[in-house]
Amino acid sequence: MIDVHFVPTPNGHKVTIMLEELGLPYRLIPYDMLKGDHLAPDYRRVNPNGRLPAIVDDEPIGGGPPFAVMESGAILLYLSEKAGGAFMPADPRRRSLAHQWLMWQMAGLGPMHGQAHHFIRYAPEGQDYGVARYTNEARRLLAVLERRLGQAEHLAEEYSVADMAAWPWVRATRAIALSLEPYANISRWFAAVGDRPAVQRGTEVKNAPNLGSQRPVLTPEEWSNLFGENMLKSSEA
Repeated sequence: MIDVHFVPTPNGHKVTIMLEELGLPYRLIPYDMLKGDHLAPDYRRVNPNGRLPAIVDDEPIGGGPPFAVMESGAILLYLSEKAGGAFMPADPRRRSLAHQWLMWQMAGLGPMHGQAHHFIRYAPEGQDYGVARYTNEARRLLAVLERRLGQAEHLAEEYSVADMAAWPWVRATRAIALSLEPYANISRWFAAVGDRPAVQRGTEVKNAPNLGSQRPVLTPEEWSNLFGENMLKSSEA
């Protein structure tokens, strides 16, 4: 059994998609980030960075005691290895492409789109520079993705962990009012990946408070738990 410390975000859905694709048994442990569940010392023992998701594998690779894995991209690679290299191309060039595009998602698509979400949906009104900066970067990265998917059916030429990592973030563009209509190649890929039963099951997973409204209204305590002093203090403790 694999415990998944989870909130229904694009990063959380990467992990549930992969687990559904692999058919591995897992147990969701939902967190209410508005209440600060992720700031508890017990969770720091699972993930020193205090972010979600993370997993704990009761039957880890190589045996031994339960093993915790943080960072969604690292979790995908761990689960692939656990399943004998599943969803990681056997061909070395394609395998490198899968690694490259996974790193691109982790370093670019996710963080930059995440900042766009923050300034558009959460930051106080009037943050024009932040909105413009990260909306432009979000669009730039979509243009990069569009170009790549004009060259190949999938990011690594075959369906892989790289697609599982990028797909939930592309799905989340609707929350920042970015249309996929100008991106014919992304739209084709997005529909094809979204038709996979495991992707549908993995993204139906909620089981945690949702911040899905266009502009959530947070109390001061909720803001502090997500972005402010409570988050900082929990890391310094």
